[in-house]
Amino acid sequence: MDLKKIVKDLIESFLIAGELAIELRTKGLIKKIKSDNTPVSNGDIEVNKLITKEISKITPEIPIISEESSENKDKSNLKNFWLIDPIDGTHDYINNLEEFTINAGLVMDNKPVAGLINAPAKKRMFYSYGEGNAYELKNGKELNLSESIIKNTGRIKFISYSNKIKPEIQKIYNDLGVEENIKMKSSLKFCVVATGEYDGYVAEPRAYEWDIAAGHAILNHAGGEVTDFSGNEILYGKPDLKNSSLILKSKSIL
Repeated sequence: MDLKKIVKDLIESFLIAGELAIELRTKGLIKKIKSDNTPVSNGDIEVNKLITKEISKITPEIPIISEESSENKDKSNLKNFWLIDPIDGTHDYINNLEEFTINAGLVMDNKPVAGLINAPAKKRMFYSYGEGNAYELKNGKELNLSESIIKNTGRIKFISYSNKIKPEIQKIYNDLGVEENIKMKSSLKFCVVATGEYDGYVAEPRAYEWDIAAGHAILNHAGGEVTDFSGNEILYGKPDLKNSSLILKSKSIL
């Protein structure tokens, strides 16, 4: 399987999906509350349709699991599949904030092997397809993330999903020497750790596999590391598709 070709063939669709998301938001979103009490909008649904259609064209033999679709979620023992979160950070999306992302991660043998993340309001597009092949697209040019990271010699800065740091997370911060912390939403966290702008992220078990697969691939391929609290590798295709605990580390502190 030519992962490079698959990812390259999807980049334009992700950029178009970003434009669509912004356009629909500018027009005024139609918002609903799902059965799990989380928000969803017509933007989530339309972006999901667009990227699911394009991925299905390019890899018709690979099942797709998306947050905004019931298809394939009840299948067990899947090893090779796509995980899609059409709008990660829906709260930011519907409230005219910037940290929402469009995500797709390809899982093979239960490991993330390729990822695409577009943060359209930030005008940042990230993708990866193998070790040493993680990129940000800037002004039409590829920036190789693994080649651009500088070793951290200053204060260690981490990201959190909340301003309230739980004791188990604070203990990990203390062990790692984390001196600064900033709140950030969506899978953009993985991207800015992959670039070395921030050094890491810690979270107890929360959210779902489609929230992290694309970012996991990008960070790994940029030379970073993703494990659970015990240092174990994160695998995908769990029966409930729920995440384990997470520790992200940039190449800058490894």
